[in-house]
Amino acid sequence: MHSELPRVRLELCRADAVVLFDWLMSTDLDAVPIAHPAQKQAFIDLADELESQTDVLAATIEEVALAQQEVAKNMGR
Repeated sequence: MHSELPRVRLELCRADAVVLFDWLMSTDLDAVPIAHPAQKQAFIDLADELESQTDVLAATIEEVALAQQEVAKNMGR
């Protein structure tokens, strides 16, 4: 992490954090189109923050599926 840079605070519901972390961990970042290497690093930093600042790493397969259902309810709003 870049401790010397200014920080921002972002609040997510746990379901969003679980879905996002699951997606980040299952995504081949080498296949994600980027315009600058910093974009890939920002993805990695986000995953690291989700892992260290939340309990998403402990989410079970069932919890991930429930979180996906919950988050999908908000699609199209």
